[in-house]
Amino acid sequence: MLPIAFHPIYKHPLPAGHRFPMLKYELLPQQLLHEGTAENSDFFEPEIADLKYIFAVHEKEYVDHLLHLTLDSKSARKIGFPLSAELIERELRIANGTILGSEKSLQTGISFNIAGGTHHAYSNRGEAFCMLNDQAIGAQYLLDKKLASKILIVDLDVHQGNGTAEIFSNNAKVFTFSMHGKTNYPFKKETSDLDIALEDNTSDDLYLSILNETFPKLIENQKPDFIFYLAGVDILETDKLGKLSCTINGCKKRDEIVFSFCKKMQIPLQVSMGGGYSPEIKTIIEAHANTYRTAKQIFG
Repeated sequence: MLPIAFHPIYKHPLPAGHRFPMLKYELLPQQLLHEGTAENSDFFEPEIADLKYIFAVHEKEYVDHLLHLTLDSKSARKIGFPLSAELIERELRIANGTILGSEKSLQTGISFNIAGGTHHAYSNRGEAFCMLNDQAIGAQYLLDKKLASKILIVDLDVHQGNGTAEIFSNNAKVFTFSMHGKTNYPFKKETSDLDIALEDNTSDDLYLSILNETFPKLIENQKPDFIFYLAGVDILETDKLGKLSCTINGCKKRDEIVFSFCKKMQIPLQVSMGGGYSPEIKTIIEAHANTYRTAKQIFG
């Protein structure tokens, strides 16, 4: 069984530039069901998160502005979406999907959020289409509930997890690791516990060798009892926002490295989908679907 949080597609009218990226949230579940990677019983639709779990990570004043749609225009522009009550509700459901998924992972070994990966959301602001940091919220939830004592966040999206780094900058119970494009957004990086900045056009061989060397050492040194994995597929050479040169097969091997080692070490993990902006939607869906296929192969 692969527990997968599914969120209804955002139906509020969006500007043309935002409609294409949102398609993957509808098409990916369809693909997983069509090919038999997932069954209907694998999916769960989360309710809105309890605000006390949001406030454990995000400043109350900022969240209140989101809830009441009273963010100032400059702050709203940084987020990038036209704000609406429906969009904020969806964000709260995404956060709860990661909370509930992390609980399910303790029983199944792994869970997924078909959305999520909102790692540009800071404690007191949002940016780059991220308003509430789902994996930071999930991590703090596990710690507060004493369901985990040391958490490793593995962020392999092409963009640095700047919001996640800020949120946990003074929390020794959460180790943040981000491997990302050196010259890519955000142009002013935060400081994660471990940052690996990759040069433009980094290809499969170098990418995978760095990950193969780094990931086991992190497990050995940090000894996490839970892992949050951001599995963005914007590392692809076809990605419009990426600048790296990994192939679909290389992206799949990346997931194999993470999943295989977690399985071997019996460390439960929660996976959020993250970015993917290749020009053809079929490329995005194939790359994301590989993450689920790989998990099913390794976790059964």
